[in-house]
Amino acid sequence: MKTEQAVILENVNIAKDTWKMTLQTSIAKEASCGQFVQVQVPGFYLRRPISICRIPADDRIVLVYKTVGDGTLKMSEMKAGETLDLFGPLGTGFPVEDRDVMVIGGGVGVPPLLETAARYIADGHHVTAVLGFNDAQSVILADEFRKLGCDVYTAAMDGSCGTRGTVIDAIRENSITETFVLSCGPLPMLKAVSENYSDGYISLESRMACGMGACMGCVVKDQEGGSLRVCKDGPVFAIGKAVL
Repeated sequence: MKTEQAVILENVNIAKDTWKMTLQTSIAKEASCGQFVQVQVPGFYLRRPISICRIPADDRIVLVYKTVGDGTLKMSEMKAGETLDLFGPLGTGFPVEDRDVMVIGGGVGVPPLLETAARYIADGHHVTAVLGFNDAQSVILADEFRKLGCDVYTAAMDGSCGTRGTVIDAIRENSITETFVLSCGPLPMLKAVSENYSDGYISLESRMACGMGACMGCVVKDQEGGSLRVCKDGPVFAIGKAVL
């Protein structure tokens, strides 16, 4: 891991309150699917953890983020040619196993699954992507999953695209039978995934300070009552390992 001033190559709005930023950085050489970087926005002291969406080259990463506060709003206003302070890559990402997989994403939990799907497809495996959003205006990256060669299904809570309801509703409606799953998204969705599947991995979200396991600010419990650091032991855990 390292701290580096990454150069912004592109920063574009791709959906409601959601942006895609492409950065030139040597961190890309060390990064893997499911990892994240800590971003320090100019003028703000605290870093923000953002998942790596794609690693299109050994000197580039793509971040997809939602504007939820002043820091990410400022980040959305940054232009190509400006620099952004990154610390990373951080965390334990998704494993790439020798089998077909279903990736299940919700909202801004979708981005890290794109690089993950690309790794599985590069290894010759079939990938099914089930993506859930609140509404059609919030849909992100569905076309990018299709371009990779994934079978893509969407769900929207308001019924404005795909299946009305949750990702679990979409899986049932489309009779998807894949049992090995990788998932990232809001906690209620991860709980539902964990209740329906036992073979696979989930990626947790948490407030973080240091991002490397020293401050113990992002601890969750395991099934035996022990402590797991989301930033270092995770954010990816085997289904059933962490108490949700």
